[in-house]
Amino acid sequence: MATIESNASSKSGSDAATNGGEAPPRKIALITGITGQDGSYLTEFLLNKGYEVHGLIRRSSNFNTQRINHIYIDPHNSSKARMKLHYADLTDASSLRRWIDTIQPDEVYNLAAQSHVAVSFEIPDFTADVVATGALRLLEAVRSHIAATGRSHIRYYQAGSSEMFGSTPPPQAEDTPFHPRSPYAASKCAAHWYTVNYREAYGLYACNGILFNHESPRRGENFVTRKITRAVGRIKIGLQSKLFLGNLQASRDWGFAGDYVEAMWLMLQQEKPDDYVVATEESHSVEEFLEVAFGYVGLNWKDHVVIDKRYFRPAEVDNLKGDSSKARKVLGWKPKVGFEQLVKMMVDEDVELAKREKVLVDAGYMDAQQQP
Repeated sequence: MATIESNASSKSGSDAATNGGEAPPRKIALITGITGQDGSYLTEFLLNKGYEVHGLIRRSSNFNTQRINHIYIDPHNSSKARMKLHYADLTDASSLRRWIDTIQPDEVYNLAAQSHVAVSFEIPDFTADVVATGALRLLEAVRSHIAATGRSHIRYYQAGSSEMFGSTPPPQAEDTPFHPRSPYAASKCAAHWYTVNYREAYGLYACNGILFNHESPRRGENFVTRKITRAVGRIKIGLQSKLFLGNLQASRDWGFAGDYVEAMWLMLQQEKPDDYVVATEESHSVEEFLEVAFGYVGLNWKDHVVIDKRYFRPAEVDNLKGDSSKARKVLGWKPKVGFEQLVKMMVDEDVELAKREKVLVDAGYMDAQQQP
C-alpha cells in the first residue's frame, strides 16, 4: 500500500550532478489522476523512459492506489523511489501551485477528472468544477509558475475526450465541430478551449489529446466494457447469472489504454504544441463487445443480458469513430492492440479475478448472492 509524501525537495532530479561525465538530470513529470487507469499506464511508461514521476492524489480515508501499488517504492528508499505521491486536488488552486513550485516539473499531464458520463448527469456541478475549472486552475498554476521562475520549457498535456464530439457524425478529427451531450463532455470542451487559450495567449506549450475510448483490465468497473468483462468472469465461474445494461447499439472506437499513453508522451516531445485525435479508426457496438466477450468463454450473451432503462442516458451519443491520421503522420503513433485482442485480454484478467473471488465465497468470506 502506498504511503504519501507530504513534502518533496524543490528540484528533485533537476539537481542531479552533470559534471565529471555523470548522467544528465532526469526529466520530471507531474501527473494528476495518477491512480486512474491512464495514470498508472503513463507512470509505467515514463518510469521506463527514465523519468522521475510525481502524482497528485486526493485525500481519502481509504487508499485508492491499487493500480500503481506494483510500481510503488517507499520514499525512504530514496535511491530507488522514482515515483512520489502528494496530496492535492483540482478544486484547490493553492495546492496545485504549491506542488508545481516545489516539484518544478518538465512535463505536466492533467488526467484527473470525474470521468463517468452517466454520473456527470447526477453530479453536474462537481463534474464541471473538477473537469473544466480544475483544468483552468492547473493551467493558471503552470502559467504563474513560469512567470515567477522563468522556467518556460514546461510542457502541458490536457486529456480530452471523444465525448466532446457527441452527436457530430463520424469520423471525427481535430477540426470536427464539438457537440457535447453530457455535463462531462461539455466540461471537457471547456478544458480543451482553456488549453488552446493559454497556448495562444501566453505562449504556453500546451497540447490537447482527444482520446477515443480506451480500455484495459484496469478500467473502472462501472464503465460498460469492464462491467461486461467482470460479469463474464463471474458468470463463467458461477458467481453471477445476469448482467444489466442500457443501449446495446451505441458504437465506440475502443483501443487499449497502454497504447494511448504513448501518444500523450509523443505530443509533448514535438517542436511545437498542437492538438491530436488518438483513435483506432474502428467502431464497434456494445452488442459486438458482448458477442466477443461472452463468445470467448463459450457463453451466449443473450442468455444473461437484461436491458435496464436506468442505464440509458438522458442524451445519447450514438457513434464515435476517430480519424487519427494526424497523430499517425506527425507523431508516428499507431495502436498495437486490436479490438478482439483487447476484449480477450480483459476477459482473461477478469476470469482469473472471479476465480480468486470464488475461493473467498467458498471459504465464507464473501456473499455469493451480491448480484443476481
